Amino acid sequence: MEQKADIGLVGLAVMGENLVLNMESHGFTVVVFNRTVEKVDNFVQGRAKGKKIVGVHTIQQLVESLKAPRKIMLMVKAGKAVDDFIEQLIPFLQNGDIIIDGGNSHYPDTIRRTKYLESKGLLYIGTGVSGGEEGALKGPSIMPGGSPAAWPFVKPIFQAISAKVEDGTPCCDWVGNNGAGHFVKMVHNGIEYGDMQLICECYQIMKEALGMSNKEMYEVFKEWNEGELSSYLIEITRDILNYKDEKKKYVVDYILDTAGQKGTGKWTSVSALDLGIPMTMVSEAVFARCLSALKSERIVAAKILKGPAKKKYTGSKKKFVEDLRKAMYASKLTSYAQGYMLMKEAAKEFKWDLNYGGIALLWRGGCIIRSTFLGKIKEAYDNNPELLNLLLDPYFKKIMANCQESWRKVVSTAAQLGIPIPSMSSSLGFYDGYRHERLPANLLQAQRDYFGAHTYERIDKPREEFFHTNWTGHGGDTASSTYVV
Repeated sequence: MEQKADIGLVGLAVMGENLVLNMESHGFTVVVFNRTVEKVDNFVQGRAKGKKIVGVHTIQQLVESLKAPRKIMLMVKAGKAVDDFIEQLIPFLQNGDIIIDGGNSHYPDTIRRTKYLESKGLLYIGTGVSGGEEGALKGPSIMPGGSPAAWPFVKPIFQAISAKVEDGTPCCDWVGNNGAGHFVKMVHNGIEYGDMQLICECYQIMKEALGMSNKEMYEVFKEWNEGELSSYLIEITRDILNYKDEKKKYVVDYILDTAGQKGTGKWTSVSALDLGIPMTMVSEAVFARCLSALKSERIVAAKILKGPAKKKYTGSKKKFVEDLRKAMYASKLTSYAQGYMLMKEAAKEFKWDLNYGGIALLWRGGCIIRSTFLGKIKEAYDNNPELLNLLLDPYFKKIMANCQESWRKVVSTAAQLGIPIPSMSSSLGFYDGYRHERLPANLLQAQRDYFGAHTYERIDKPREEFFHTNWTGHGGDTASSTYVV
């Protein structure tokens, strides 16, 4: 081959194909490989026909087709497949060549792979890519991290193919060292779980408590999408509620109520537990999917377990829909605040220099959680890079105050009617806990000290000074060591 390609891509599933077409449409020559080589031929002779896209049948041909430093992007299933392709590529690469993992890899794997490849003189990027198949083709949100020395070589390609906000700024910039990019993508996916669950909770309240038809709910989501809640997920919910099949039946009504998941929401919750961050809303969204999967048990339980006799809301439907909108908005902001808490703690733990306003910009376009108010998050961190918590920003503080009464009304009404809204309820619980100067953990510490001599701190003594009480009079004065898991 006389002319070398700008970048190579391995993995021609839908996301891989669309990214390749996106790159080619922005003037880059791409060489492609797939483990099942028939896919290469079908793609080159089909969607890629007549374009600057070259198909190869071996890893060696892939590497030899590329300009130096070689840039090879893996769009394969997370886990073992990524490691396998890395090992296949290494023998053909030279110092300074770059491997890019564009899948949903777990960030500890990206930390490990970055260190491993750098030890061999190679560079590594683990990047989140969000936006689904449409985003991959027309402009996704891209969140790269890994070897900083690799960024200048991939920046022109990534920023060209990414989504752009109103002023043309790309929804792609360097996130941080080693696993930072995949960590931020993981948090993005966790927030996505929470957003989807909140929408589903509003849908169930509208359907069961208010008795609204799909057409009425469509009109509500259409209106919401024109205001503060304007977002991709609200937009597609509007369209889903209005979609009918060839028999003029609403498709959503015939879909079995058991939700799937690929694990990124769970990773977010586990990371929050590991780092000691109360990311309650996302965790409840993950558990809601787990509960939905217990369909056969729920069918049995529905016949045995009783709830409130009152099933419908008897007040003004119009006013309660507005309460729902405000409750969703407050819950959504709480979820983002928790996500930023997690990223800030991870930055301290892994020594990442994260640009929190910049991350909001990465999510402003192309990705699944893109929404109008992300611009306000960027403004909040631009105004105060040391902002302790997103909820303490003057703009968001005002919104929470404005939504609070409606938020409490929705949560209490749902409880009275027996309608489960775990994410919305947990977000309110977090808000009330966070705004309380004093929580009942003093009693909890006393309990721990009573049965395990775990010690406690006192309000009339300096922090980090620990005490033990012989609560029973015969327990002795020996205390357990103080530690936090």
